[in-house]
Order: sequence, then C-alpha cells, then structure tokens
Amino acid sequence: MSNPHANTNVELVIEAGRSEKNYWNDLWRYRELFYILSWRDIKVRYKQTTLGAAWGIIRPLLTMIIFSLVFGRVANLAKNSAYPYPLLVFTGLLPWQFFSSALSDAGNSLIGNTSLISKVYFPRMIIPASAVITSLVDFAISFGILVVMMLFLHFPPSARIMFLPFFVLLSLLLSVGLGLYLTALNVKYRDFRYIIPFILQIGIYVTPVGYSSNRIATQFSETFRFWYSLNPIVGIIDGFRWSILGEPLYMPGFISSLVMTLGFIWLGIWYFRKTEKGFADKI
Repeated sequence: MSNPHANTNVELVIEAGRSEKNYWNDLWRYRELFYILSWRDIKVRYKQTTLGAAWGIIRPLLTMIIFSLVFGRVANLAKNSAYPYPLLVFTGLLPWQFFSSALSDAGNSLIGNTSLISKVYFPRMIIPASAVITSLVDFAISFGILVVMMLFLHFPPSARIMFLPFFVLLSLLLSVGLGLYLTALNVKYRDFRYIIPFILQIGIYVTPVGYSSNRIATQFSETFRFWYSLNPIVGIIDGFRWSILGEPLYMPGFISSLVMTLGFIWLGIWYFRKTEKGFADKI
C-alpha cells in the first residue's frame, strides 16, 4: 500500500525582510488575538470591584457634578450660558474621558503584557490598539448617560448629531496615534509611566471641559484662541458640542485638530515600527 503522504512536498521559505513586508497582512491574520485582548481588558477593567461596571456611570457623573459646582457656581461660568450648564460640561467630559482613558491604557499596555511580548511573535501594534478599544465601552456608557440627561432637561439634540461619529473617530485616531508613540517611549524610558498621568491630570484644566472655548476669545482674543486650539483635543471637544448642542464650531481649531491628529497617527506608527524590534529585549 502506497503512503498517501509520500509525495507531499513541504517548502519552507526563509526570506530576509519578509516579516517587514507582510507586517500589515499579519495584523489582519492576528485579528483574533486583537479580539481576545480587547475582550480580556474589558472583562478585567472592573473585576473584583464592589460596584463593578457601575463605576462607568459613577465616575463621569461625579466628575460632572464637581465641575458644575466648581466652574459653574464658584467661577460663575454658568452665567449667561446658552445651554444647560451640566450638558455643556458633560459634552466636554465625553471626549476628554475617552481620550484620557484610552491614552493612559495604551501608554502602559506594552509594559502590562511583558510575558506575552517576550515569548510569542505577533505584530505588537495589536496591544495598544486593543487597549484603546476598551475605552469605547466606557464611552458608550457615558453617552447613554448624556442621552438620559438631555431627556430629563428637555433639551433635544441638534440635527448635526449625525456628524458625531466623525468626531468620535477623530478622538479614536488621536488616542491611537499618541498611544503608539507614548507606549514605545515607555518601553525605553520608564519615567513615562509617571509622566502620562501627570500630563492628563493637567490636561483636563487646559482643555474646554468645564467651559466653552468661545470664552477664550471673549476673555482674551481670537489670536489667543487660535494658539489655544493647537491643543488637538480642543477642536474635538468643540466638534462634540457642535454636533450635540449646536454650539458654533471654530473652524481654525477644527482644522488644527484634524491636521494634528493625522500628524500624530503618522508619528505614532512611524516611531512604533522603528522601535518595535527591540521591545522584547528592553521590556
């Protein structure tokens, strides 16, 4: 009896630079790993906490209440507001918390997966990308809270709400771009695990979360507002308020955010790919 496997030929191809040329194909081939890591991060986010996923509701609500009291009552920023002040604050918190949470998770993602990186080959970009996706769950919960608030305050959304997914995508891309860059830096310089939270802690006060960016022009000047809008998250927050509340959109700030987001995506991918080969040795 002849062996059915006798004529089977197995060809092994070893080609220099093959992994480089097939990197983006590998990202697609390892998509199941991306799903697994994303689902794992979602499950462990509030694991072993007493309130569990309720923290996704409590955290944005408490932040909104504190900002409403501090900025609205103490700083009197709620005076002459064209919109209910809690809504103004929450529409600023929505993109900011998504951005800050995604950036923090992505920035520390490689360090948190040391054993996986040092033992198994796969495109390392999957790890920070899956960490960013996890923050979309909190964003969805917060958006549900916003819908309830708008119903309770009898404030229907603007017709421009259909453009909101574009600004969500812009926030996602900004988080991915900066996240790739910072997580690569974090592997080489471990100081960044302390720098990232510090930057985010300061960042919430230099972005228009507790106030409208229109006040920048009123209190200072249009020129100052332009330089202020070089913070890329400013244009995204303005876009959220334009889509949800109908607040006028400052076009120079929006264009600045769009250009800088695309720039950070390029920078993040370029630097991450440049340093990726050394992750297993340095981590």
